[in-house]
Amino acid sequence: MRRFLLNRRVWIPVLVVGGLLAVALWPKTIDVDTGIVTRGPLVVTVDEEGMTRVRDRFVVSSPVAGRVLRIELDPGDLVKRGQVVARVRAETPPLLDERTRAEARAAAESAKAALGRAQAEEQRARAVLEQLRRELTRLRELAANRVVSAQELDVRESEMKGADESLNAAIFAVQAATSDFQRAQARLAPPVPDVGGRVVPVTSPADGAILKRIRESESVVPAGDPLLEIGDPRRLEIVADLLSTDAVRVKPRARAIVEQWGGDKQLEARVRRIEPAGFTKISALGVEEQRVNVVLDFVDPATAAAALGDAYRVEVRVVTWQADAVLKVPTSALFREREKWAVYVVESGRARRLTIQLGHQTGQEAEVMSGLAERDVVILHPGDSLVDGMKVKSRS
Repeated sequence: MRRFLLNRRVWIPVLVVGGLLAVALWPKTIDVDTGIVTRGPLVVTVDEEGMTRVRDRFVVSSPVAGRVLRIELDPGDLVKRGQVVARVRAETPPLLDERTRAEARAAAESAKAALGRAQAEEQRARAVLEQLRRELTRLRELAANRVVSAQELDVRESEMKGADESLNAAIFAVQAATSDFQRAQARLAPPVPDVGGRVVPVTSPADGAILKRIRESESVVPAGDPLLEIGDPRRLEIVADLLSTDAVRVKPRARAIVEQWGGDKQLEARVRRIEPAGFTKISALGVEEQRVNVVLDFVDPATAAAALGDAYRVEVRVVTWQADAVLKVPTSALFREREKWAVYVVESGRARRLTIQLGHQTGQEAEVMSGLAERDVVILHPGDSLVDGMKVKSRS
């Protein structure tokens, strides 16, 4: 009896410790998120923000310097080609102060003196030419009687040609000096009463609508200052600046999907042009990026124009590749194993690691070329604690 009690005191602690060790070392079942390998359509796109703009826009500018009268047209108003959209009162020439007038008077006197010098040079050239003509006439008579040599006659004829060219240069110098003198006198002339206050009408260059009213209130503007922007809001296009590495994969006439524009359905578009020159743009993180503008046209311009306007923000997804029946796996199930892609597949309640080969990829799905079959169950977001052969249970 005492021996039996002694054995119980020994074996009971041993059994308890063994049970605790068995519980601690027993393989645990972990909960995982799972997905299914399916077969269906796959569309690979280049996603970027875009902006709508009127295809043909015209900037109406002031043709003269002056005071633009208040523009009564509002953005959205329709206009016809040739319609008066603004009026500019021509500016009166400014009055000269005493210092400027003195400088202008001195410039006029200098121009007058230069004109007199040029006229005197012209008279001298004429006199020289007339003298050479008389001498040449006498030499020709002497040469006919063989009193002078033919060589001396040739020299005189060459001198007369040079004198004729000098006279032409003097005449041109007089014309230039006359223009300078007239310009200097024009600065001193008083303003013409008819010039100031003349209203110049500004007309629309094309049919369309007022897109932007740059000048609204009456103000003084220089010549060429923009007043209005006019365009046809029914002719919209989209411009999106893509990374140059993405733009090389985009082809003209490629299909595009327009999303996040405020409506409840997607809009269709087509790539019309990929601009040949890129530009540098600083990203939100301060990184320099090479961007390329890609211009797209709406497939249904009427529907787009009814909902969108100029400079509206949209999301553009340009299709670079698509297929209707592709074996695909969620990209959240993928992880790298050395230089290859791998996934965990659930088989008989255990995780099995498989190496697979992928094709085209998007942000959500990837094309499976080999390694998986349709309806295979894969583990999503596999953690570092997950190992091959571990027991798992799907949360779903």
